Amino acid sequence: MRLTLHLPENHSLKGKRQVLQSLVARIRRTFNVAVAEIDDQDAWQVATLGVACVSNDARHADEMLAKVANFVEADAGGGEALLARHVIELIQA
Repeated sequence: MRLTLHLPENHSLKGKRQVLQSLVARIRRTFNVAVAEIDDQDAWQVATLGVACVSNDARHADEMLAKVANFVEADAGGGEALLARHVIELIQA
């Protein structure tokens, strides 16, 4: 899944890093998925996170990623980040 976040009150890369570190830690702890910043590293007010979930059941993976998106939308960065967009892509072998 690809999450695009908007950080409207942020004015530095240091501030962005603090918000993202907290959010990434909460996502990992709550859902046991892999999370990393994958794009927009030099932008102050935009962040793009990639989230990966591995499962032998596509429905379970889709549900987990949807729950992560809902979690981020409800409490992204303690209110310091807004979920602008999310895209879920399932890859089956």
